[in-house]
Amino acid sequence: MSTEPETTEDTGPGTPDTPEGPDTSEARDTTGNPDAPNTPDTPDTPEPDAAGDEGPGGGAEPAEDESRAGGEDPGEGDGPAGSTGAAEGTGTAEGSGDRSEAAAELAAQRMERERIERRKAEKKGPIESGTKLSGSAADLLAAVRAVESGAKPLATVFAEPAPAPRRQAPEPVRRPQQPAPAAAAPSGPAPETVESVRRVLARGGAPEALAPQVAAALGEAAGDTLQEDPWQLLRVGGVRPEQADGFARALLGTDCRPDDERRGRALTVWLLEQAALAGHTALELPALTAALAQRAVPDPDTAVQSTLAEGEALAFQDALEEPGAAPAPRQEGEEAGEEEERPVRVLVGLERYALAEESLADGLARLVNSPGEAAGPWEAVAAGVSGGAAELARAVAGHGLVLHTGGEAARAEPAALLGAARAAGLRAFAVCHTPDGRRRLGALPGGGDDASPASPIGTVAGVLTGAEGPGRDADGALDLDLLIVLDAPQLDVENAAMLVESLRDGARLVLSGDPAVLWSAGPGRVFADLLAARACPQIASRTPDPGPLGELVSGIGVGELNQVEAPGKEVVIVPVRDAGEAVHRTVQLVADSVPRAFGVAPEQTVVITPGHGGAAGTRALNSALKERLNPGPGRFGGFDPGDRVAYSPAPGRTVPGRVVTADVDGLHLECAGAPVVVPRERVEQRVRHGWALTAHQAVGGRWPAAVVVLPGDAAQALSRPWVYTAFGRAERHLSVVHGVDQALPKAVAETAAKARTTRLQALLRAQVPAAG
Repeated sequence: MSTEPETTEDTGPGTPDTPEGPDTSEARDTTGNPDAPNTPDTPDTPEPDAAGDEGPGGGAEPAEDESRAGGEDPGEGDGPAGSTGAAEGTGTAEGSGDRSEAAAELAAQRMERERIERRKAEKKGPIESGTKLSGSAADLLAAVRAVESGAKPLATVFAEPAPAPRRQAPEPVRRPQQPAPAAAAPSGPAPETVESVRRVLARGGAPEALAPQVAAALGEAAGDTLQEDPWQLLRVGGVRPEQADGFARALLGTDCRPDDERRGRALTVWLLEQAALAGHTALELPALTAALAQRAVPDPDTAVQSTLAEGEALAFQDALEEPGAAPAPRQEGEEAGEEEERPVRVLVGLERYALAEESLADGLARLVNSPGEAAGPWEAVAAGVSGGAAELARAVAGHGLVLHTGGEAARAEPAALLGAARAAGLRAFAVCHTPDGRRRLGALPGGGDDASPASPIGTVAGVLTGAEGPGRDADGALDLDLLIVLDAPQLDVENAAMLVESLRDGARLVLSGDPAVLWSAGPGRVFADLLAARACPQIASRTPDPGPLGELVSGIGVGELNQVEAPGKEVVIVPVRDAGEAVHRTVQLVADSVPRAFGVAPEQTVVITPGHGGAAGTRALNSALKERLNPGPGRFGGFDPGDRVAYSPAPGRTVPGRVVTADVDGLHLECAGAPVVVPRERVEQRVRHGWALTAHQAVGGRWPAAVVVLPGDAAQALSRPWVYTAFGRAERHLSVVHGVDQALPKAVAETAAKARTTRLQALLRAQVPAAG
């Protein structure tokens, strides 16, 4: 591992290369209006040599003269300066060879005066239009003038000659296209509902800009609901309890009290929502009541009971027993129906997550308990592969649910299983968490071509929405014999439940992933719970990730931050003293050092940092990287054509992309090779600049180079899964901008993933006899 900084200290001022996206320094619309009609940066006009200029110095240089409005040529006018005078002066000299010098001078003056008079007369006369037209436009203008002058009848003007017979082109071969999901009609709140909410917000002193969100959260009677129960404002994301209390005091006056039943219910629901954002599907009752007490609720137990009575939350009792523990033997004289009391824990959760987790447990139990038959095509599948893939195929042949664990290199085993199953005539399909994961799987033997419409691989989101996948049978189930889910740790309970419910009886499910990476952004820890429950076969890959990067990441997975030999500088440590230096060094690495030393263009390098805020968070880093790599005024709501962005179509899902342009429809992006249009009102919530990401945003993707930024104020945010995930995003080179001293090895050795409260293990133990 090299500790020599790969940065250039004396980098002089200059204009950086912009290998991606059109030049935005000329013809800018400085108003910032995305609807401006004169938008020079159209995606239909390719830049010269743009495809091949990905290395340093290969991009288009921005214009040096920023003062040229509209890209006009300073010398543009009626013609080249001085060209007319020079030509006419030459002609005068040729006709005056036998005259005296004085006569020639007088003649020249007379001709100059005549020329000036002619120019004045031409300017006073009508302007001849169409003189600069050519081709069909000039022909059409001439025809119109011929009709106006009476020289040609109208019918003959537009009578086109019979075209020459053209050779009929062969009918192109049309590949079957996957049906695109039907565009949902806009279903926003009615304007009168938004207006009624706006009036209530104004009376309570709350920002009126929240009106659309409140109306969407509370429904048609949102105005009346908010007036009767001001604490319902907590239903809107980002609103804090103290803000809702202030709003309630403004509306209710002296009737606003801390022990108000409405306040207790609203805070209970809010706490459960915050727990879901942190990954919990439910909260233990003591933890919930303690949190309510911290929010100045006088009687937390009553608040919880009121919430349960109103049906806004559900309560559960789960038996506390260790996985694998045998039931206690019945004592002598004990009746058969009598069971020994077992300790239980009382949980409270929101209905949507509770029902999703129960549905997931039911579906998984159905798969586990279904009889597996190894005969028939499954024997051919196992015979068609070798090594770890053969072990995985044999497990799938006899079981409805199989877990597969391993790193990046282990993805070759489910890819081989996919190819062998399809070769044996089975209907098999694989899904990944991100489009980049789909691309990487498609590049492996057996994965198939991910760009083909008939590709056997897709994404979880694409299959659930119907945009990708094999289609469904008459009962609505996926028309499959085998579904392989890679990146399984990123499955939350809702998406996992929908996938499992979509499988028909007799189908096989393989969940494959790296258990050391960060868990899902949504609630639950499906893959970890299944591994802990031991309710089905588990196949651990023995294929390690290669090279110094693979050795480094493997050590982190077991809690060791090792010094690895990196002769090709695959791993470089860049020490920094503070956050400002961390930002400076990061920009140098991305823009100069990594492209020069490894030939990796800036758009192929990802920057990963622990959070969005702070002096070296994603906001600060993206601002600095944009200024260096794609400077511009942010004409489209803070974005310019060519900006790298992180697009979040749904909470917990991030797709890297690039800004193309903007118009009345919204911001036009290119994400994973597909066009995406983000409505203007949703740009702020769904689109961020994407040179720098958090580890949660980057999970599921890999880049040729990664720069991981660890400023001093990020020490508390580090954990072993975070470091493992961030370092594992690099394929060829990893630079660590290191400013946390000993906090990094301590986090790797001691800080495990934060615990999540879930019910999946207990639900499986109750339904799967083989659990444990």
